[in-house]
Amino acid sequence: MKKTYKIEVDCANCANKMEIAAKNTAGVKDAVVNFMTQKMNVEFEDGQDAAAVMKEVLKNCKKVESDCEIFL
Repeated sequence: MKKTYKIEVDCANCANKMEIAAKNTAGVKDAVVNFMTQKMNVEFEDGQDAAAVMKEVLKNCKKVESDCEIFL
């Protein structure tokens, strides 16, 4: 399953850090962050609860960029 989320991030480097953090989250098959459109596309592993996984993605992203925001 794939979903798109609106994000708020200040720079392209920060977006790259968020992408890496999202990809390293359990339950995420792939993630792409687009700084220009302020969107994050996430592909979840089969059988995963998207809402629960995204809470973990947000926690991981905040570890690398404390002022980032993902609108769930």
